[in-house]
Amino acid sequence: MESAFLPFVSAQLDSSPVLRVAAGTVLWRRGTYQHEVSYLQTGRVAFGLLESNPAQLPALEHYLGMQAEPGWMDAASAVLSLVAATDALAETDVLLRTVPLPQFVNALAQADPAFTQVLRDVAQTSRQQTEWAVSRLAKDAEARCAEWLLRRAAPSSMGGATVQLAQRKRTIAAELGMAPETLSRVLRQLRERKLISGTGRNVQLVDTRGLGALANG
Repeated sequence: MESAFLPFVSAQLDSSPVLRVAAGTVLWRRGTYQHEVSYLQTGRVAFGLLESNPAQLPALEHYLGMQAEPGWMDAASAVLSLVAATDALAETDVLLRTVPLPQFVNALAQADPAFTQVLRDVAQTSRQQTEWAVSRLAKDAEARCAEWLLRRAAPSSMGGATVQLAQRKRTIAAELGMAPETLSRVLRQLRERKLISGTGRNVQLVDTRGLGALANG
């Protein structure tokens, strides 16, 4: 949803000040209404669900995606007048510009009705996909990781089953909808419970029955 499609909003962007936000800053929280719509100029922002421990520095426990290219962030919520579907965390220092929500809505009102309807349809599809992904995360991290390991298990020459972690940890974590740190913690917990063994890229499934019970629980 680039500014070229919304000339009124684009003009507001040109006149709005640039905001510098430090890495580790929570830009917004899931379930809250945003009074401004943010445009990312530079930097990287991650979207997902924050860890619930208030004593720790902000970090995503469940990772749903990121944005590193210039563009509107969560414009779908603004278009549909809905609360934010995810939390947003600045992974690096970022530069933002913002437009007050009433001005953003006014820009939509000035657009061609056919374009506005297409925009709303796209926003609705995007929102439904995000809400589905968030609901999928209701299954806890250990269960999702156990299910992922079982789906990729192959017979081992030593007997039993093994999983080769051919992808980078960040890629696997993104597939599972969690932060890399969460994936490392979950794998450690599975080792402590004697469900898996091994380090590095070779994971031995010690107790496939126990993993299955965890995945289905």
